[in-house]
Amino acid sequence: MLHHIELWVPDLGRAVRSWGWLLERLGYAPYQDWPDGRSWRLGETYLVLERSPALTGDRHDRLRPGLNHLAFHVASGAELDALVAEAPAHGWTLLFPDRHPHAGGPGHRAAYLENSDGFEAELVARPDGPPHGETRGQQQPQER
Repeated sequence: MLHHIELWVPDLGRAVRSWGWLLERLGYAPYQDWPDGRSWRLGETYLVLERSPALTGDRHDRLRPGLNHLAFHVASGAELDALVAEAPAHGWTLLFPDRHPHAGGPGHRAAYLENSDGFEAELVARPDGPPHGETRGQQQPQER
């Protein structure tokens, strides 16, 4: 089981506005709070946002080696639609809008969001069942 993920962010306030909103909407609860960081927890796993003094850049580039995105389950297609509608007010932009909500392929209903610091979150709607014998999660967006 994953213990925690720590993201170094260039602006803690901006990151808390985008990630905090998303994590709390997904059921994570505020966990830790200190001058240079915050965290949210769901079960035994938590996600940390920290503005480290050792940070060497001012924007995350998901296309470079390292973290591309974090993917989260969403309860339903309706919940996915609600999150996509609310996301811009919290600093998120929908990626691949011309292929939304099937940018990951016809059997994968998801939203790919990017915040103003360049971090991507994938929100994957839980289907009632895999469509017509397909296996969930096999396909990825063609342009990443």
